[in-house]
Amino acid sequence: MAYLSRRHLLVGAGTAGFSASLGALTGLGSQRAWAADTTGYKALVCIFLYGGMDHSDTVIPYDQSEYDLLAGTVRQGMFNTYKSDEPTSSRNRDNLLALTPTGADVTGGRRFALPPQLSPLHDMFGAGDLAIVGNVGPLIEPTTRVAIDAKTAILPRRLFSHNDQRSTWMSQSTEGSSYGWGGQFMDTILAQQSGQNPNFSSVATGQSDVFLSGRNTTPFRATKSGANLPRILSSESFLGGTSGDDEARASIRSFLAGSQYGDNNVYGQDYRDVVGRSIQVSERMIEARQSATPFSTEFPDTSIAAQLKLVAETIQIQQALNVSRQIFFVTMGGYDTHDNQVNRLSPLHSGLASAMAAFKAAMQEIDRWNDVTLFTASDFGRTQIGNGGGTDHGWGGHQLVAGGAVRGGSLYGSFPVVDPSAPAYTKSRGRLIPTVSVEQYAATLGRWFGLSGGEINATLPNLSNFNSSDVGFMATSGT
Repeated sequence: MAYLSRRHLLVGAGTAGFSASLGALTGLGSQRAWAADTTGYKALVCIFLYGGMDHSDTVIPYDQSEYDLLAGTVRQGMFNTYKSDEPTSSRNRDNLLALTPTGADVTGGRRFALPPQLSPLHDMFGAGDLAIVGNVGPLIEPTTRVAIDAKTAILPRRLFSHNDQRSTWMSQSTEGSSYGWGGQFMDTILAQQSGQNPNFSSVATGQSDVFLSGRNTTPFRATKSGANLPRILSSESFLGGTSGDDEARASIRSFLAGSQYGDNNVYGQDYRDVVGRSIQVSERMIEARQSATPFSTEFPDTSIAAQLKLVAETIQIQQALNVSRQIFFVTMGGYDTHDNQVNRLSPLHSGLASAMAAFKAAMQEIDRWNDVTLFTASDFGRTQIGNGGGTDHGWGGHQLVAGGAVRGGSLYGSFPVVDPSAPAYTKSRGRLIPTVSVEQYAATLGRWFGLSGGEINATLPNLSNFNSSDVGFMATSGT
């Protein structure tokens, strides 16, 4: 006999087609007092690149000797598919966009460049609005190849598995975990700031995942219209378009959204409350969006740009939504480039860069660029050793951080040499061994977001294993 719990019933309600728009509709519960700084407005925007972005085909070695080693030996097959010897090739060294970083030298004087498809991000780097954080990945403790080979290193579980490493990036645990560090950051904010509307504090625009889920935080699903409503209310195809049909829809809406009808069954009560409140929350978002002034900034016609436009529109109405802190989750797929990388990665780069540039322009339009920080994350980096036409699952990788409060124009973390036999890589396949843990990356963002050191440590339990909890790429970060 199958047993149905109240939790299963409420999860099942999500299949109705609109409950994905639910905000944090449960009570906040009792929590200990926090010391988060929630003055002003701030937003974090996670852009998760599903599949594992290839760091060495994004931040490309530019010194002639290292470029030649990468193109002529380590990844010769891939560079041949790029036809890098031809003058028009995007991977011809003459066409790469050299980076001129400021700040501390973390490369030992070595130089790097971006491919031409990332030209908008190269401009942002030069303007001081973009930082690149090298060799970030899941770690439990500082780890070296010597310790790995000696089998004394404590390693994250199920390395190189898409689902598990994606989850580990978001929640410090493998697939099946319940809470992400984004959601737990927002738990802390909500416990400190009782006046903030929890329903619009965490917002997903694409594929939902564990990142925004907290003990008391549930992501709101934003759509092009603002939010999803039951189709019987939002589509004329069900009832029709006459005034009588409108009256019928109004009656149905009143019935679904109200609490006037009773139900002595505890499951019915829960379902009624979830459905009713989700309609009310969705309608509030739709109403606020409709009253906003359209951006003059034009966004490209791509999925990632459409999602970032949704983020921009939601930030624009944050006062109407009564939120002073928001975390967004934006997704972009296609980065599992085992083959045909030459034709797959370049369009992804172009799409990401143009969308981020449009988002920056939109934030400047409403004077919010200094209050918003975008950051990338991905399942993992790729192997340094190519497989001919692509790359395979790696470990550490480079990430992008953008915003007016970012210490941009600089490189952070580490950028190992090209040679995959170097100690920076695993013995097999040339996988980068991370030198910046996801927890350190997250803690740097969390501190800017307003969390105290104690609150960050409570969310990121492995952070105390590392000498520093601040990578330094945020303007308010400590040294």
